Amino acid sequence: MSIAGFTVVDCHHHVGSIASMAGLDLPGIPADADPMDVELARRLQAMDDHGVDQAVVIPGHAYLRPDGIADTRTVNDEIAAYRDAHPDRFPAAVGIVEPYHGAAAMAELDRIHGELGLVGISMHTRFQGVSTDSPLVVDLVRRAAELGLVPFIHALDGVPDEALWRAQVVARAVPDTTVVVLDPLSGVEHARQAPLIGAETPNMVFDVSLCHHVMFVESMVRAVGAERVVFGSDQYSLMPSPSHVAMLDDIVASSLPDPDKAAILSGNIRRILDLPAP
Repeated sequence: MSIAGFTVVDCHHHVGSIASMAGLDLPGIPADADPMDVELARRLQAMDDHGVDQAVVIPGHAYLRPDGIADTRTVNDEIAAYRDAHPDRFPAAVGIVEPYHGAAAMAELDRIHGELGLVGISMHTRFQGVSTDSPLVVDLVRRAAELGLVPFIHALDGVPDEALWRAQVVARAVPDTTVVVLDPLSGVEHARQAPLIGAETPNMVFDVSLCHHVMFVESMVRAVGAERVVFGSDQYSLMPSPSHVAMLDDIVASSLPDPDKAAILSGNIRRILDLPAP
């Protein structure tokens, strides 16, 4: 598969429908079809169409949780099963813990690591009722780091609780652990801030999801080095699939040296998560 001879590992695939956030019916699913079968088929087709060899899967954060920690445990069980069913395409999965679950969230970290074999935890605080730099988040990330789990921290531009400086606070709390920041180039303000924050915080790695121009990726590479930039698309279950992923094409067509392109498109995330070559 690949694209232009480069292997591509997408670090940012959410399993969980965008439609569920608005309480809408999932689009285009025949009445007699299993929604999860349709979801998987569409995801794999999108990966094939875009030239993505493998993806790291993360639960969607907009899941219902009337039963609290039990619902979170179910989400983590399901993402582990999703990975296990197709390890050739999904070599790693990331779990979720909720800051307001307190001690139960700490116990879930142990289960994520020891029982489910997940590689990291995802924090997306716009869905979790806290700001990214909350002491509740910092405590969970510190424990995750002790277990060898990689923190994936969403930093969506335009969401004050997910400001990049808040992700920096978390990263500084675990200076010896790589922190993967998702969506850090998602708007002009964040895209201009990210090189400055990255230069100050050497354990932060930045994905390119939702970045609207490759010049911001090139700026990140100049500021922190290609080894701290990873490819991500922010793909969601059953979202309308574009005919191509523009940023993937733009990186391949950019003036970056081929070794930098290879590192961004797959090498860095494979190193960070200790993934075997596909």
